[in-house]
Amino acid sequence: MRYVTAGESHGRALAAIIEDVPAGIAVDTALIDRDLARRQAGYGRGGRQRIESDRVTVLSGIRFGTTIGSPVCLTVANRDWDNWLDVMASSGIKPVGIAETAPRPGHADLPGALRIGTDDVRDVLERASARETAARVAAGGIAKALLTHLGVSVGSYVQAIGRCSADIDPAAITGDVAEAVEASNVRCPDGTASARMRTEIDRACADGESLGGIFVVTANGLVPGLGGYAQAGSRLDAALGPAMFSIPAVKGVEIGDGFCSAALPGSAVHDEIRYGRQRGFWRPTNRAGGVEGGMTNGEQLVVRCAMKPVPTLARPLGSVDILTHGPVDASRERSDVCAVPAAAVVAEAEVAFVLARAYLDAFGNTSVKDIVAALERYRSRVMP
Repeated sequence: MRYVTAGESHGRALAAIIEDVPAGIAVDTALIDRDLARRQAGYGRGGRQRIESDRVTVLSGIRFGTTIGSPVCLTVANRDWDNWLDVMASSGIKPVGIAETAPRPGHADLPGALRIGTDDVRDVLERASARETAARVAAGGIAKALLTHLGVSVGSYVQAIGRCSADIDPAAITGDVAEAVEASNVRCPDGTASARMRTEIDRACADGESLGGIFVVTANGLVPGLGGYAQAGSRLDAALGPAMFSIPAVKGVEIGDGFCSAALPGSAVHDEIRYGRQRGFWRPTNRAGGVEGGMTNGEQLVVRCAMKPVPTLARPLGSVDILTHGPVDASRERSDVCAVPAAAVVAEAEVAFVLARAYLDAFGNTSVKDIVAALERYRSRVMP
């Protein structure tokens, strides 16, 4: 199961096509709309979110709320398109004076313009915009729906924004704590840390700055053995890394203790193995983040990502006009001060797709009934 997206930030709509979707997945579009709303929310988001009210429209592949085995096509309309008809017209003669020639440091503007040979960086920035991730979240809703049939849940929370950080145990993100994540406008369950994060965002906004941070994605209910060890491409961590790095502004990814483990001896890094009749194999710690040797080990999956500040600044950095080569201020697109909470929701969709593919590789990809039956046989063999 895989997806492709299409659409520009200020075009008519964003679209996602998901291929190789098994038949029989129960899809509740209200849950996809909920994730789209979660992606739009968050303290520090920009004015664009006051214009858009993202909702998914199903064009194909789902009948009476259930996938039918054909490609699923989803769209998310851009309400702001009405304000950009002259700039984003798909036909006619391009008006004089609308070209954007001041690329932003840290964005795809300049390398993209050089790559495709354009003198208008809007040809690049419209597609490179993080607005595209709304289509990913919609597509991820199909992967999440499949995982629900398999007893797997995917969630996320924010660990840090700027210099403000919270000490949170990923295993604690259940029940009331998970509800606290969703109730927080920075998606952090620690109320004191959340307040500090909001203050940090307010300060950055006043200074014309932007902020990055760290978010964590978790998955519970995974069976051991997903992924592989025999070939490089079959390793689950080899799939999770690129998926996370595909999210705009993500610059660092770790599974479990990741970078911290590099400074520790092996006895303080690896998780001892236990066995119980009711529980089967288990580990008293989860420093590996649920992945060993390229495969799930049955513990909670923990993926942590570092996100840089968004590159559009209210007080822009210096740049160079791509036509005159003279110094200019970088262009100013309507943007966010902080998008870390939103990126965490996008990352949920990406992790869900990686896990869905791992399950389909292991247990078949035609019908949910057959997949669930194969999974139950496997579970009865490897787990009590």
